Amino acid sequence: MNKLDKYEKELLNSFENDEWKSVPDFSKRKIELQESARATIRKNKRVNIRISERDLQELQRMAFREGLPYQTFIASILHKYVNGVSIH
Repeated sequence: MNKLDKYEKELLNSFENDEWKSVPDFSKRKIELQESARATIRKNKRVNIRISERDLQELQRMAFREGLPYQTFIASILHKYVNGVSIH
């Protein structure tokens, strides 16, 4: 039998409970994510931060929902914030 960790079980339960929704305007959203990814790819500095485990887990969940690696997601949030772009 395949053993799932807590995070994987939450994802599976969420999927089975039909909580996942299609993106209304996928083409537009795809372009937004591609632009964000391009901006975060141009990296030339490294930053190490310490955050709570709970915050990291939530960021990982949010990144998963966005279809991005969590580090890319965090970088995109920071990029949007410093450029005055709405995050929500």
